[in-house]
Amino acid sequence: MQKSILVLTLALALATIASLHLGLNVYGPARVLDALRGGEGTDAIIITSLRIPRTLVAICAGASLGLSGFLIQASTRNPLAEPGLLGINAGAAFSVVLGVTLWGSQSLAATGGLALAGGLVTTAIVFGIVSAAGRTAGPGTTLLAGVTLAAMLGSLTQVLLLLDETALETLLFWLSGGFADRALSVLALGLPTLGVGLIGALAMAPSLDALRLDDDSAGALGVRVTGIRMGALALGALLAAGAVAMAGPVVFMGLVAPHLARRMVPQTGSAGQIVVTVLTGAVIAVLADIGARLVVLPGEAPIGAVLALIGVPILIGLLRRKGEAAL
Repeated sequence: MQKSILVLTLALALATIASLHLGLNVYGPARVLDALRGGEGTDAIIITSLRIPRTLVAICAGASLGLSGFLIQASTRNPLAEPGLLGINAGAAFSVVLGVTLWGSQSLAATGGLALAGGLVTTAIVFGIVSAAGRTAGPGTTLLAGVTLAAMLGSLTQVLLLLDETALETLLFWLSGGFADRALSVLALGLPTLGVGLIGALAMAPSLDALRLDDDSAGALGVRVTGIRMGALALGALLAAGAVAMAGPVVFMGLVAPHLARRMVPQTGSAGQIVVTVLTGAVIAVLADIGARLVVLPGEAPIGAVLALIGVPILIGLLRRKGEAAL
């Protein structure tokens, strides 16, 4: 595990350095160092005001979404689960579109705040539905409630966008997800949720290890199965809401990062896998952001499209493995 953490830390450092150098304008090390030392000029502004913020947001959002996916998959015992299945992305998008429709164009920080609130409210509704189901509720109930609510909110969002063309023009790029044009101020929305989520996840890691067994076996080991499951889902939702507040609805990250992490450290307990997942998510996000800048020069591709190129093959592979295991 230590070797994997070291490799991922080095990969994240290299990806961060590359992110400052690469884009529409490619800069050499001397130019980047000059900008970091307080240099002046257009190049310095691009590096310090655009590339540094988007790189830090990518690291924070990628780590948050990766850990969110890990917690949701662990609590539901569903390897195909990811934050979007709880309706968080749909809730955040609906909240932002509703806010713009009612109050007009918002600042980036205000948009992030609306997204965070929408994601958390949607999660609360999902938990309310699960609570109303009582003892008959299981991991599948949570995902079913999330998917149903996401479908409803997605439809309402589309209606609002059709009724208000200004909102569509204003939010089109945000709704596609990405790290471009993000200010450092949005980290105030995502860093606290990442900190709380990481500390909480590490604290419940022993219980998550027991949760890999069936409910009866985990209960025999003294684990409060329902409490741990709901706690892990709540932390996963908080992490995802913070990430969406910073970067918009970014797809596939919460699915891909946990699986890659488990492949790297398959015999490690949940605590080690949590650390590896956080680093994996951060590395993937930064690399995907670099790819989004370079793939359609002089324009920029949506980050979701780049992640889909990674996530779809992995999803197909998982489905094939599950199908083979069922035979």
